Amino acid sequence: VQLQASGGGLVQAGGSLRLSCAASGLTFSRVDMGWYRQAPGKEREFVGRHRWSGISYYGDSVKGRFTISRDNANNTVYLQMNSLKSEDTAVYYCQAILAPSGNAYWGQGTQVTVSS
Repeated sequence: VQLQASGGGLVQAGGSLRLSCAASGLTFSRVDMGWYRQAPGKEREFVGRHRWSGISYYGDSVKGRFTISRDNANNTVYLQMNSLKSEDTAVYYCQAILAPSGNAYWGQGTQVTVSS
């Protein structure tokens, strides 16, 4: 299983950014895909998850601003981030959770920096 995250960069507060995570080596349509982030000196934080059933849920800090979507034909999951704040600055990681084992796999992370 390989996960390749991309799309990070520098953006001004209030702006938007879309992250992508391309997956390979798995049956993408039957995998839950998630996003986490880790800011310097802080623990990794749950951002959101898009289940293969189509249900999505999000962490409280991003609810209403971030949206996860997926393209099963291209084995890619997206994280659309709107109304970005300086506190959104972090390295963002995508995660795949395989069923029925529950094994989790991580991408390499992509840096998002929001300037105030």
